[in-house]
Amino acid sequence: MSLSPTVPRRAASPASRRRPSPNAARNVVVGLMTSVTLLAAAASPAAADQSWFPFKVYDSSSGTPKPADYTPLAKADKPYTLCVLFPHMKDSFWVAVAYGIVSQAQTMNVNMNLYEAGGYENLPKQLSQFDDCMASGADAIIVGAISGAGLMKKFEEAKAKGIPVVGVTNPLPPNALPAANYVDFVAMGAVTGEGLLAQTKPGEKLNIVTFPGPAGSGWAESFNEGFKKAIAKDPNAKILGEKFGDTGVAVQLQLIQDALQAYPDMNVIWGSAPTAEAAIGAVAEAGRQDIKIMSSYENQAMLDALNRGDILAFATQYPVAEGAIAVDQAVRLIEKKPVMSLVQPMAAVIDKTTVPKLQMDLVLAPASWTPVYSVKAK
Repeated sequence: MSLSPTVPRRAASPASRRRPSPNAARNVVVGLMTSVTLLAAAASPAAADQSWFPFKVYDSSSGTPKPADYTPLAKADKPYTLCVLFPHMKDSFWVAVAYGIVSQAQTMNVNMNLYEAGGYENLPKQLSQFDDCMASGADAIIVGAISGAGLMKKFEEAKAKGIPVVGVTNPLPPNALPAANYVDFVAMGAVTGEGLLAQTKPGEKLNIVTFPGPAGSGWAESFNEGFKKAIAKDPNAKILGEKFGDTGVAVQLQLIQDALQAYPDMNVIWGSAPTAEAAIGAVAEAGRQDIKIMSSYENQAMLDALNRGDILAFATQYPVAEGAIAVDQAVRLIEKKPVMSLVQPMAAVIDKTTVPKLQMDLVLAPASWTPVYSVKAK
């Protein structure tokens, strides 16, 4: 296949407007998720704000996380070309990672082309896009892996061709790549569990169904593991079921509707940001105001929902910063300069008491920003 970016429409979240009925939400989301193939032209956003850095992270290069300050290079030595692969661009989370990548590519004056596979069920498409990145003459590849294990052969092929690869946001097998940055997903799941318990009254029963995300992604299982470990500290907390599925709102809505029927005692919904988006409308439609909703990660809809009181809390891994760091890691590898081989942002749980302190420009792209799929060096 030829490399042509797929630019989806940016859907307005059901949670960001009125609470829709489940059927209406499904129809809207399915329509908005339809994408068209085109090359994004684009007036570029402002270059990365260097006040982002230094950014506090864990340097886990040695296997033991150590607090560190991350500061990128000021500029690349040459206008290299980076090829970037994402699982999808269905929500504002991946838009935030893209914003960090685009902004840092502009700041460092490198070329960048970004492609997305359309969803976590599309590993064959991402494998094909990876082949095209290698064939296109890219100086480095940045990949948000649909499946770390599924891409291992491609990583080996890139290494044999001398093309450095950087993993961004999604977890990978140990030492799979010369550089990567992603949060400790078990720890991130744990902070949401601790956040839930912190807002639970003594003796209150928690009957929880989890909606971690797509099975086989790695991060979904790790989120779930960390959350379960944290809530196990409370004998009144019980996991009724675990429902894995793609992180499209339509898919999550169906899973939630099924769970409302299967688990009448459910009073906590914990899962991905699209899960929480779908749950707000579904819970309202079912007349279940007793159900608490909590998100394992951030997007714009989660911030809006938290401010409205529709969800209890969400966790953040600072996706804008992850995107920017990935560009710097790629340039360092190309130029054979020192690089942190595994950078891990410090996950935090955000509720109404902590949201005023959140460094929002490292979490979400500006509301006015339209995704840019191509950056041309000057």
